[in-house]
Amino acid sequence: MAKTTKRSVGAAGARRGASAPTRGRVATVNRKTKETDIRLTLALDGTGRYDVHTGIAFLDHMLELLTRHGFFDLTVKATGDLHVDYHHTVEDVGLVLGQAIREALGEKAGIRRFGEATVPLDEALVQTVVDLSGRPFFVYDVAISQQKIGQFDVELIHDFLLALVNQAGMNLHVRMLSGRNPHHIVEATFKGLARALDLASQRESRLVGVLSTKGTLAG
Repeated sequence: MAKTTKRSVGAAGARRGASAPTRGRVATVNRKTKETDIRLTLALDGTGRYDVHTGIAFLDHMLELLTRHGFFDLTVKATGDLHVDYHHTVEDVGLVLGQAIREALGEKAGIRRFGEATVPLDEALVQTVVDLSGRPFFVYDVAISQQKIGQFDVELIHDFLLALVNQAGMNLHVRMLSGRNPHHIVEATFKGLARALDLASQRESRLVGVLSTKGTLAG
């Protein structure tokens, strides 16, 4: 049974960087199971600072890209049963990050809700579209023939994103338009997700309440 504690602060204001973000739209999630122990703090209104340690170098790299290109602040301290494989840690970090996004967004009043980015990296081109609708749905149209990036299983990217989508309550479409190198494809995916999330979570000055005729983005 997972033990999870959450904290979010909704008031706007000054903030510090990834080492200790304390104000603005911020959430801290702690999750401990027999497989993983994760503490994560996310500030949506950040500057792109990060302090990420999961024990998986490639996952650290992708989370750093997500933070930097999304102008978030992020700290992650994760330990897991890496002697078994990377799956539990990768999936659970995605889960906790999704929870933090949901908590930091709060009732989503004033946010633009939708975000889209098409990002190139050399031969790779990946389109990412986000709707912070409160209804989780994931479409992953990415075909990578290689099974590994170094020691990292490529299929774990899907598992990470699926866990994030389900916990954040977002609609996420990822489509690879071109690509050959798996590292380039995955990196373009995370940069695109960063840019799309940044756009979707930004406040719209013309908007009162939430961007929905239903009056809620709770699902």
